[in-house]
Amino acid sequence: MAVAEEQEMRARVVEAEAEVPRALAEAFRAGRIGVLDHYRMENVRADTTMRRALALEDGNGSPDTRQAP
Repeated sequence: MAVAEEQEMRARVVEAEAEVPRALAEAFRAGRIGVLDHYRMENVRADTTMRRALALEDGNGSPDTRQAP
């Protein structure tokens, strides 16, 4: 039963993630967000991903076995 519940929750996450591009397109059409705003947002997201990856390295370029906060 727990496995079925987990699969259902994952399906809900996938459905929610599918809504993001639709909402973004609607925000562009309605003028609530501009292309430069979107570009800056993606830059912040990429920077955060890079910083997390660097935090997981041990200084020698190898993955650190500790978990990042």
